[in-house]
Amino acid sequence: MRVLFVVLAVLLLVPGWTGEQRLALLGDKPQLIATPVALDPLDPQRRRLGSLTYLGGVALRSLDPAFGGYSSLSVVPQADGDRFTLLSDGGNVVAFTMGADWAPRALRFRNLPGGPGIGWEKRDRDSESMARDPKTGAIWVGFERANAIWRYTAGFARAQAQRAPREMARWPDNGGPESLARLPDGRFVAISEMRHVPRSRWHGPEAARLASRDALIFPGDPIAIRPHRFAYLSYGRFDPSDATALPNGDLLVLDRAFRLPYRFSNRLSLVPAAAIRPGAVVRGRLLATLDAPLIHDNFEGVATTVERGRTIVWLVSDDNQSVLQRTLLLKFRLER
Repeated sequence: MRVLFVVLAVLLLVPGWTGEQRLALLGDKPQLIATPVALDPLDPQRRRLGSLTYLGGVALRSLDPAFGGYSSLSVVPQADGDRFTLLSDGGNVVAFTMGADWAPRALRFRNLPGGPGIGWEKRDRDSESMARDPKTGAIWVGFERANAIWRYTAGFARAQAQRAPREMARWPDNGGPESLARLPDGRFVAISEMRHVPRSRWHGPEAARLASRDALIFPGDPIAIRPHRFAYLSYGRFDPSDATALPNGDLLVLDRAFRLPYRFSNRLSLVPAAAIRPGAVVRGRLLATLDAPLIHDNFEGVATTVERGRTIVWLVSDDNQSVLQRTLLLKFRLER
């Protein structure tokens, strides 16, 4: 009877194994190496990229086997540099401070304290987007597959609340809220990576319809308020991979494309604040295209800060934990 009791207790307390490998979790000994990279490997002095000026960047790596796969980032200016938070598509969080010397310090590894599912499989923690309240430090995370948004306290200390909006219910399992941004006025914008606007809601040319993505505007906290729909048009066969807001309310959208044999390219566009409204169909002004022969990878995260009155744009790449890719963190200045 004692043995039977122990077996039953284990079955009740330990998540069931379905044959999937356990989600890799970051260890308790954080370690990070940053190596400077050039915008143009063939011309290290090149700085201009469309409406952007390259200010530097690094390739990040760690001996921790769970490191990598970063799909979103938050950057908070501090007196001794910027505080970076990288969130992977497996729920792993890397936070560090870095200044003009490009040397990471005050490094911290952790894993999301909660999320969809039991957290055993990677699909349970398919965290693809992140938005932060600068006043409270609260963080909202968009999860693909679950098509849900979760809210966490500052620093991902604990999960507070969650919601799976019915307006996101038909977004593809692997094409859900890839982009999530908090606007300065307190609204939130979420853009599906792959969900095309249904024919019943489209009144424009068919070619444009095929490029459109279903998008939502939340008048406030997406956990508590129902959204309004709008549509986002990408350039060509690019998919939106992240978005962030500028101080004036304009939206920066990062689009991504993949082509054989193994090459990624990205486009960054600006959507005016006035265009972001219920029922609208928006396409931003193209700012820059990042593609070979320039440094390129699977850039999935974008964030902005302000330095001496100038807008700074940060990009991070998702290496898919592949030996063929890298975790790149790049810094640009937006030229107006």
